[in-house]
Amino acid sequence: MRNPVDTSRVQSDAHALVERARSGDQAAFAELVRIHQHEVYTVAIRLVGDRELAADVAQDAFVRAWRALPKFRGDAKFGTWLHRITVNTAWSTQRRWRRHRTEPLDAGDARLADGSVGPEQAGVDAVLGLHLNAALARLSPPLRVVVVLKDVYDWPHVDIAKHLGISVTAAKVRLHRGRRVLREMLDDDLGER
Repeated sequence: MRNPVDTSRVQSDAHALVERARSGDQAAFAELVRIHQHEVYTVAIRLVGDRELAADVAQDAFVRAWRALPKFRGDAKFGTWLHRITVNTAWSTQRRWRRHRTEPLDAGDARLADGSVGPEQAGVDAVLGLHLNAALARLSPPLRVVVVLKDVYDWPHVDIAKHLGISVTAAKVRLHRGRRVLREMLDDDLGER
């Protein structure tokens, strides 16, 4: 039987790690990287749509976080602050590189192998996934980030607005516009007009 997690202790330990890292403790920062690396990479890949580029974004985000750590006031959780840095890094990286890649067709192989879908459905899902990723990559960064945070990570509008420094109404408008533009791009790409 597992022991229940003492959340106050976990939060205290995280706060202590952040404070040690702010004081220049590289081992403490390395532990923070270990704790948050999967989440940072996942956010990056959702925003840039390319695994290699997402790895670069994640690395750059951690470098930026290390450099900015002395300025971290602790008004937000460290993970939230790091998430914001990742979003900004993804935007600046895309502006610099302006290149798009797509997922390989074998993305549905795992579901095909375990029998959860047939070959025809796996092929349809793979093609739709390619079109969706390509359309998402073509969305403007302000629309893309709201769509990803809401539709992929299921963030509430209030959290999206706070994270991006916009009003809740603006977050809802961007989500609506982003979904509409995605739908139009997919209709055009799939010839459904």
